[in-house]
Amino acid sequence: MFVDVVETSRSGVREEASPARPQPPAPRQGWLDALRGLAALVVVFEHSLDALFPEVRAGAGQWFNFGQYGVLVFFLVSGYVVPVSLERRGSVGGFWINRVFRLYPLWFVAAAAGTVFGVEGVYATLPGQLADHPGISALAHLTMLQDLLQVVSVVNVFWTLSYEMVFYLLVTAMFVAGVHRAGATGMLAFAAAALTVGGLLPAGALSRGAGTAQVVGITAVVLLAAAASLACRGRLRVCGTAAAAVLALVLLGANSRIGAWQSLAILATMFAGTVLYRLDQGQPRRKTSGWALACVPVASIGAAWAFGPGWGMPGDQALAFTRGWSTAVAAAWVTFLAARLLRHRPMPRALVGLGLISYSVYLLHPLAVQVLRRLTADPGRFSLPERLAMAVLLLAVVLACSALTYRAVERPAQSLGRHLSRRARSISFAKGSLAKGSLATGSFATGSFATGPAGVRPPGRPPRRRRPRPWPSPAAVRPGRSTRPPG
Repeated sequence: MFVDVVETSRSGVREEASPARPQPPAPRQGWLDALRGLAALVVVFEHSLDALFPEVRAGAGQWFNFGQYGVLVFFLVSGYVVPVSLERRGSVGGFWINRVFRLYPLWFVAAAAGTVFGVEGVYATLPGQLADHPGISALAHLTMLQDLLQVVSVVNVFWTLSYEMVFYLLVTAMFVAGVHRAGATGMLAFAAAALTVGGLLPAGALSRGAGTAQVVGITAVVLLAAAASLACRGRLRVCGTAAAAVLALVLLGANSRIGAWQSLAILATMFAGTVLYRLDQGQPRRKTSGWALACVPVASIGAAWAFGPGWGMPGDQALAFTRGWSTAVAAAWVTFLAARLLRHRPMPRALVGLGLISYSVYLLHPLAVQVLRRLTADPGRFSLPERLAMAVLLLAVVLACSALTYRAVERPAQSLGRHLSRRARSISFAKGSLAKGSLATGSFATGSFATGPAGVRPPGRPPRRRRPRPWPSPAAVRPGRSTRPPG
């Protein structure tokens, strides 16, 4: 179990508290790594279809979307582990240090390579929006919210990181406010919103009305203010994290590139992962949470059939999208729940190992696919055995590059992040202990100000001791008076 990491301050604001002793790092769960590995493989397969297997796209792609299946599995895994990581550390600052060093170093490598590929025209040229407005585009990418700011991602898979970032902002605000265990409420709220009002909110309405540059600028300012508030305590921290969460919700509903209902369904899926973790720990009521969990895939599929894609599509493509999304949602849930039932059993070592480097696989494989698509402009020129050999070669190149970047970029950055996080945690713990000690020994505790404003007695000054007053002798006690000593 985790230490209760939220306490009530004197002002009534629930604040972060340091645990009595550091919690040991949680052991890796092989079934989650196996799910990551499987999801990464499926996403690579999805993005290689146009270059190698267009017949699969034309056939099975009309009924099942492999890419959406893969990212939904990723979202369920993130929802299962991310809030628990925050609670286990008990430090918002430490959590964000770890997240920054987990995501950004490899992200910079992929973004730089994607920019070079676009400028050089390896397969497609750099999108006009990025080339015409490089400053605004770069700022939007640095927030990792570019998909909710109506800015084209320089690497196509970056769009999912925008929803990861929204989830981080929301769970941080919930943690600081002391409502971090209300995952079921958030899950139901997003699911209900997706099914009811999701289709009424037009995609990109905020950027079209106020302008992309203005929305990006406001977003950057709010996020910087929220980051600065993490160094504070009390109401200032609550207000900073709440402002970032409100901004994330506004962007989610009024400025999503893929449409509001789908964005809300993704967040409901991530919070469902959190509720599944709570169930595994025996925290919420199993019967009530089970019904709430069932609402999420039902609402996600129902919204797709009620509203269709969030952007314009011809009728046949819209129908294929709806069918592909529906089957992907159902398959992702079945996969996750099946793996959860088998979580105490050994998992295939290949998938577990692939899960360790799945972030590298996910970010780097689009670059390898661009090279492949340039080489195979017309897949029909190659026989099926040749294309299968190309697929094996593609996977080998992606895995080799991913293993290299995991060792050279990811693992050193994660180690540095853990070191800085422990250091920040130690400093926060020392400050908290000093503040508690000062409060216990200072003027508020003793009723006098003899020990000074900081609760520390001046050096060389002996402690004052009150001499006990003697009991009066029986002869000195008048009739009717108590022999109890005064005071």
